[in-house]
Amino acid sequence: MSVPFVPSLPSDSSVSTDAFELLPQEGDARQLFILLHGVGATPASMRPLAEALRASFPQAAILAPAGFEPFDGGQGDHGGRQWFSVRGVDETNRPARVVQALPPLVEYIRANQARFHLLQSDTALAGFSQGAIMALEAVVAHDGLAGRVLAFSGRYASVPQWAPQYTTIHLLHGASDTVMPVALAEQAQARLNELHGDSTIDVATRVGHELHPALIARAIVRLQTCVPLRSWEAALGLNQHPPSGTVIH
Repeated sequence: MSVPFVPSLPSDSSVSTDAFELLPQEGDARQLFILLHGVGATPASMRPLAEALRASFPQAAILAPAGFEPFDGGQGDHGGRQWFSVRGVDETNRPARVVQALPPLVEYIRANQARFHLLQSDTALAGFSQGAIMALEAVVAHDGLAGRVLAFSGRYASVPQWAPQYTTIHLLHGASDTVMPVALAEQAQARLNELHGDSTIDVATRVGHELHPALIARAIVRLQTCVPLRSWEAALGLNQHPPSGTVIH
């Protein structure tokens, strides 16, 4: 379901080079959120999302790691990180670069699931831009690695040949994104519908390539209200599917 809406708040541009964690003040963690920043950025760029998640899910462990490689897409060393090289990247070589970059990320996710004694279904991956690519492709390569994916201003490295059966995917995009056009998210949603994937899409008007507060707010709503398709089917006890694009509340 595509839900256009008009945001009113500016985006945050704070920067830091360090990974960070927001953990429950009391008791054990009940959910795990892993936030993956965009190319050339740092974990601090994900802090607005982390703070929103902490306010809505106080018993969650929220982790924002730094990309595993130094940024190689610009001149000089400004401390930015990346998940895979963007030097000379194109439609042909992007999939292979993502495949090569996935193992250490998957290892990191599984290590923290074990650390907090949480199931894969209790885990959500949230990525912006290149981080969204990594999150989306991680659950394609490892079905059920996480229960949810929040893909902000992202895309698939290549057109998916199958959809995860144990992951709900939430695509969140700015209508004015000139870096990764919204058409990429719309095409992904159409493809996931064809594959009977469990996904939603939200498009914010007058928003470009940014982790905008309006998209963050919409992501929280999706996390709090969308019942996974697999749960819907299990409750019915039938192998039936709602109409394409339907969101169950």
